[in-house]
Amino acid sequence: MSNAVEIRGLSKSYGKVKALDAVSFDVPRGSLFGLIGPDGAGKSTLYQILTTMLVPDGGTATVAGLDVVADYRKIRSIVGYMPERFSLYPDLTVNENLHFFASLFGVSVKDNYDLIAPFFDQLAKFPDRRAGALSGV
Repeated sequence: MSNAVEIRGLSKSYGKVKALDAVSFDVPRGSLFGLIGPDGAGKSTLYQILTTMLVPDGGTATVAGLDVVADYRKIRSIVGYMPERFSLYPDLTVNENLHFFASLFGVSVKDNYDLIAPFFDQLAKFPDRRAGALSGV
C-alpha cells in the first residue's frame, strides 16, 4: 500500500447543496496532510466520510487500504475523529456518554480502555458529572 488515503470521484450532497463534487486525490503513506479552505468548502464532510461518520453519495474512498463503506468497522478501530463542536450529550453523565458512544461502535469501554485512557484520564474525576456541566462547554 503506497497511499494512506485514496479518493476517487467522491461526492456528497445535502439536498440541493453539493458539499463534495467528484473529488479525487491521494495522500501518500507517511505524509502529513491537512485540508484548508473556506466555510462550506466540504472539509468537514470529507473528514466525516473518511472516518465513516457519513456515507458518500458517489465515488470511492479508502483509508489504509480499507473501503470507507464496506470496511467501516475496521476503519473505526484504527482512526479517530474529533469534531470541532462539543459532541457529548449534555444531559448524560461523562460515564453515560462514554458507554453510549462505545455501544454505537460495537465496542466495550473495558476492552478498549487502553485506547482512551490518555484522554479519558482527564475526565475520570467526573464520571457522574453531566457533560453539559463540564468546563469549556
